[in-house]
Amino acid sequence: MRIGDLAHETGVSRRLLRYYEEQGLLRPVRLPNGYREYHQSDVATVRHIRDLLAAGLPTAVIARLLDCVHDDEGGRMVPVACPGMITHLRRERQRITETIERLQTSQRHLDTMLAAVRNPTQPPARTTAERRRRAPIVGQNRAL
Repeated sequence: MRIGDLAHETGVSRRLLRYYEEQGLLRPVRLPNGYREYHQSDVATVRHIRDLLAAGLPTAVIARLLDCVHDDEGGRMVPVACPGMITHLRRERQRITETIERLQTSQRHLDTMLAAVRNPTQPPARTTAERRRRAPIVGQNRAL
């Protein structure tokens, strides 16, 4: 099957399929005319890549994990025990957890700012520029 056929079957663009090849995720056979020839099993491989990307895994980790998954009879991705797979998955899960925590902190800060803007009955907090203007200058007598 050629790249256009694989793109059509998977719903993934040709450009993205070439990127997967550059990242070592797909390994098509090169024909003498330079065309890429894909196997029917590459359809499942592309689906696995998409699922693992959706789970938040970077392509470098996916490249190491692709040999550790296969399809069951229902077409669902099933992990197979591979050396280091659990370590990689736990590390990626921890990275994602840390990212979620940072995003939740950012979200709380934004919620606080939005609440302050929506509630005009409270006096607005002073901006940094206002605080600087009101602060006494060292060595200057404010009583003048």
